[in-house]
Amino acid sequence: MTHILAIETSTTLCTVALVSERDGQCTTTQRALEGTSGHAANVLPLIEALLEECAVSRHALSAVAFGQGPGAFTGIRVACGVAQGLGLALGLPVIPVGALLAVAATTSVRHPGQLILAALDARMEEIYFAAYVDTPAQGLLVLQPPVLMAAVDAPLFVSQRAALWLQRAAAEVVDAPNVCLVGEGWSVLGARVGLPEQWIEDDLTARPEAQAMAPLALRAFKQGQAVPPEQAAPFYLRDKVAFTTAERAAGLGGNPRANAPTAVALLPMTLADLPEVVALESAVQSFPWTAKNFEDALAAGYSAWVLRQDNALIGFCIAMLAPDLAHILVIAVARERQGKGLGRQLLEQAARSARQCGAEGLLLEVRPTNLQALDFYAKQGFVQIGVRRDYYPAGRAQREDALVLKKVFEQS
Repeated sequence: MTHILAIETSTTLCTVALVSERDGQCTTTQRALEGTSGHAANVLPLIEALLEECAVSRHALSAVAFGQGPGAFTGIRVACGVAQGLGLALGLPVIPVGALLAVAATTSVRHPGQLILAALDARMEEIYFAAYVDTPAQGLLVLQPPVLMAAVDAPLFVSQRAALWLQRAAAEVVDAPNVCLVGEGWSVLGARVGLPEQWIEDDLTARPEAQAMAPLALRAFKQGQAVPPEQAAPFYLRDKVAFTTAERAAGLGGNPRANAPTAVALLPMTLADLPEVVALESAVQSFPWTAKNFEDALAAGYSAWVLRQDNALIGFCIAMLAPDLAHILVIAVARERQGKGLGRQLLEQAARSARQCGAEGLLLEVRPTNLQALDFYAKQGFVQIGVRRDYYPAGRAQREDALVLKKVFEQS
């Protein structure tokens, strides 16, 4: 029998749940406590009461899941720290579950091909937002990874990307997919202004809860996505919540705000993207990857993303995620679009994926002769840590070294 304990403390609601499966039958039990503080003191007693209620020993647990965020800094740390402690003490793996994914899972009526737009209140008139499509085989799949934005910018952000998201969602159903809004973020002033009236408004007070996380964690556990407890890591979107004294003295008032959204859509790479990806790669690289290289990367489950504007592909990135570092295998931006921050946007997504897996930074190789790339990576915080001799093919049957660059994430 499988028992997975789930812990969610990223909002003012502290919840723990136990999902148990035997012979394909699942039961989920939750305990909750509302309060603006006290999660650290109350979560362990809640867990003890829950296990006693379910007559399950802590030693019978198969894994511990935790709400990874985004959300309140302290709250995310509480869930992650408790999950790590239990995992290390009991010899159990841990399963990170995103807060927005948990909110999307609370949608009251779900069906294959449904486009679910989840939003959470990030305070300071901002929201955390992500888009998912419900699939019959794999459950909720990410179309838009979590982002932070001003609530009043959300309608523009969504309207610029809705057609692409709906196109992906339509691949899952015969009928036209519908759109569903869920989560407390949509109740923030300005977040829904101008959105189509026919879009379904589900629970606009929903927050991430352990009982919604638990089935997601069970699916992840079955798919081998649990990690050792020492690799558990919170997922933050807001890296800076206040200006320093020096910054305020220089005239910066209030609090740092999220950047305004652009018209560029960031989407997971699929097989349907590959003809355009291969064409772009061939246009910007002297020794490009082949279509088979890209197919193999997708089949291996690498983190792969594309940038589109007006439905045209303008950039892409593929990274191999590992417990310690994420290796950027290939990244490209259309020549006419270079120098506009798109490469940085792709690296930021690679960093988000890496952080969610507990990695400490990014690794990549670059040719010593590619001075433009070296300057770009230096500005993004990469430093050289080594050289791979004769790594790249060059003209006239020659080889060229590769400089190995690394960027270590700042510790929150």
